[in-house]
Amino acid sequence: MTVAAFDIVSLGEPLYEFSQIPNDAGRFLQGFGGDTMNCAVAAARQGARVAYVTRLGDDEFGRQFLELWRKEGIDTSAVAIDSQAHTAVYFITHGPAGHVFSYLRQGSAASRMQAHDLPLDLLRNTRYFHTSGISQAISASACDAVFAAIEAAKSAGAVFVYDSNLRLRLWPQARARAVITATLAKADYFLLSMEDAEALCGLSDPQAIIDWCHRAGAGIVALKLGAGGVIGSDSLRRECVAGYKVDCVDATGAGDCFAGALLARMAAGEEFWQALRYANAAAALTTTGYGAIAPMPKPEAVRELLRRG
Repeated sequence: MTVAAFDIVSLGEPLYEFSQIPNDAGRFLQGFGGDTMNCAVAAARQGARVAYVTRLGDDEFGRQFLELWRKEGIDTSAVAIDSQAHTAVYFITHGPAGHVFSYLRQGSAASRMQAHDLPLDLLRNTRYFHTSGISQAISASACDAVFAAIEAAKSAGAVFVYDSNLRLRLWPQARARAVITATLAKADYFLLSMEDAEALCGLSDPQAIIDWCHRAGAGIVALKLGAGGVIGSDSLRRECVAGYKVDCVDATGAGDCFAGALLARMAAGEEFWQALRYANAAAALTTTGYGAIAPMPKPEAVRELLRRG
């Protein structure tokens, strides 16, 4: 039996991050973000063998990403450098309703991904393939690349994990619904938030949302409830895992950390339900620091929270 080179391959757009320090409008912390990239880092920190597929600009932000991934142990053999485009950037500021995101991503290197440029050998050599609705929303060519990557990975036996991560600032709601619904039908695992679910299917009851996901073709569903925890469903069994009371200061990247931790624990051999509880704890810990990457926990911190209950 051939052993896959990677536990997880994730595909998407990384964004260089400037996060405003609360109550200090003129100061920003520099960091890294992007939903699929956050997932990749979270999984690597839990010990998984991870590769990331993307394009970076030939700029200082791109070089800092490569250095980050080297330190985190993420394979970058499928990261292309685009001399004609920039690495995407985003800003996190804080307003009365919470954190606000502003983006400089139009025409980014990652948005120039093409299906014919995909690293097919790498995609066919992983146990789990992960991507998101954001990866599809950044451009038509990136959307085509996502569908081609799903086909390549699944045809080789990979498990497909899909996070809706709906961002209506990136594409019209009708197109988002159509594309995400078509993609979740291919998903072995579908991850979504309550906010995304309400926009996608017009429902607000968690149980009805999960029913909709299964009817649309999703295999196993994880409905993220924020501070309320998560509901998992495999169509035969449903379980609600309560949230943790932590000193939350910034929820940026929590859902992405959830995805990465879930994948890493399943890749390590844990069943979905056990991995779900672990991922729920990891996501809670991520909210106790600022930015997407810096507060993502190592396994010892997650296990300590699980022990405390």
